[in-house]
This record gives sequence, C-alpha cells and structure tokens, in this order.
Amino acid sequence: MKLKIQKYQPDFFPIWNGFIAKAKNGTFLFHRNFMEYHQDRFDDFSLLIFDENKLLAVLPANVDDVNIYSHQGLTYGGLVVSEKLRSTDFFEIFKSILEYLHIQGFSHLYIKDLPHFYTSQFADEIKYLQFVLDAEIYRKDICSVIDLSANFHVSKSVKRDYNISLNKKHYVIFDDDLTIFWKDVLEPNLLKTYQAKPVHSLEEIRYLKNQFSQEIIQVNVYSDDGKILGGTTLFISKNVVHSQYISLNKEVSNEGVLDFLHLTLIEKFKSEKKYFDFGISNENQGRNINKGLLFWKEKFGARPAIQEFYKFETQSFSKIDNLYL
Repeated sequence: MKLKIQKYQPDFFPIWNGFIAKAKNGTFLFHRNFMEYHQDRFDDFSLLIFDENKLLAVLPANVDDVNIYSHQGLTYGGLVVSEKLRSTDFFEIFKSILEYLHIQGFSHLYIKDLPHFYTSQFADEIKYLQFVLDAEIYRKDICSVIDLSANFHVSKSVKRDYNISLNKKHYVIFDDDLTIFWKDVLEPNLLKTYQAKPVHSLEEIRYLKNQFSQEIIQVNVYSDDGKILGGTTLFISKNVVHSQYISLNKEVSNEGVLDFLHLTLIEKFKSEKKYFDFGISNENQGRNINKGLLFWKEKFGARPAIQEFYKFETQSFSKIDNLYL
C-alpha cells in the first residue's frame, strides 16, 4: 500500500460521509453534520487515510494541546474502516497514523472504542493493538444492552408497572417536537437532581433532529388528561436503539412510567433492531457505578457490554513492525 494521510477539510465532506455510510463500524454520529454541530467547542483534527486515491479509513478526532482524541464530542470513536479491509492493512494504517502524529509533535492518541454491538462485522483490531503496543486502558464503562434476538428476561415489577400504566390509560407518543420534553421534563429534572444541564441544548438537539430525522426520535408518555409524564430521546443506528436521554416528570409522575415507556419501546423494536442500548451507569471516569440506575436497566433484561478507552503513545508506532514472524 502507498498510504497517504490528509487532514479533514470541507472539500472532503461528501467522500467522508459516503465512506461512513458503508463502513463496518460507522454510525450517524460520525457524519460531518453531527460532528460539526459543536465545532466551536473542539479543534477538529480528523484524518482520512488513502491508498493512492482510494479511501481506506477515517479517524474522527480533535486536538487538545499535544494530544489527539478520537473525538471528545462523541460518545465513541476510533478508526472507522471499510468492510473489506484486512486486519494486516488495519495495523499498517494505524501505524501510519501514529507515525504521522509523532512527526507532527503529538505525544498521545486517546481512543474511546466503539462498543462491539454497534459494528456490522467483527472489528476488534484496535483491542489487539492495545495489547501489542502496551497502550494504557485508562477507563472502562458498562453499557447496559439487551440482545433483542435472544431470550432476555423482563422482571415482574416492570410488567406490573406496565399494566398499571395501561389501566391508568397512559399512552406513548412518537413526537417530532422535542420542546416539551426538554423544557418541562429533562432540563428541570437534571437541574433539580444534579445541578446540571443536558449535553445538548434544545437548539442543538433541534438542529440534529432536523439533520437526522430518522435516527433521532423523541418518545413521550402522557397521562389520560394529556400531561407529559416522562420520555426518552432515541438515537437509532443500523443495529442499535439507544436511549440517549431518559427523564421523568417528577412533579406529576412516578418511576413506573419509565417502565411502561421502555417495555413499549422494546416490544416495538424487537423485530426491527438487534440491540437496545440503555447506555452507561458509570461515574468518576468509570471507577464508580450508579447502583440503582444499573439495577433498573437490568430489570428489562439488559446485560453488561464493556466500552474501553485507550491511551496510545504515538512513538510506539515502530512496534508494529515486529508483529509478523
């Protein structure tokens, strides 16, 4: 291969997005319209890797001082590659990236690995390179995931709460407008409980919803008299339904409403997607777990899938030359 690395420029917009759509580990979060909604907060340093004129891989990334990050504004990242790329080619590409970054004066490359259940094919090359290059695993998070194709177990308490909501004539609405959930439920709840704000402002999530109308879906629960009781914002990828935000209107509701909502969604997507991802329950860089939150997710049959975070020294690129006998 004659590898050539180029830093992302706006002229690469169509080729980048076209590649993401076909990659074995690409999701809509890597689309430039998603990455650039918060471009004012991050100094983009995304890379495209070509073999002559053929695009083989891309690295969504940003720069901070002497370090490169697989983009800090995204939930996950890493090297995104084509379905046909062989492992040995992946290793050579990664070597070229580390060498390129080392020459540029960067000391480390931080990667938040894409959880395996998001990929269309096995894509664990980076885990092997972490071992070979002695990269530090500086964080691990537990994603609570239901394999919708398996015989997962939903607890009796969830089914009970579901029936209680049915008897109260609660109902679920798929809503294109995120305003009522953000203003009446999510923002007040986060402020009161954690003195925090959502990662996405209402303006930002509206923009993203407009860009990705099929991938970002708001689902709310209402009482029989039309009051919003709670809701969730779904991020939908090829194989995965992910609850990005989950929140309860604590002024008029109780926890059982979220059981009703999520069991409804699980039943709906069971025949359409392979996995339902509740996200993480970790705090303190993965060192601690919100026990109550983890327990709640596992009542639906969710089980742990680990997301790993790696710190590669850029100068370690030469070790890849010693891989082969």
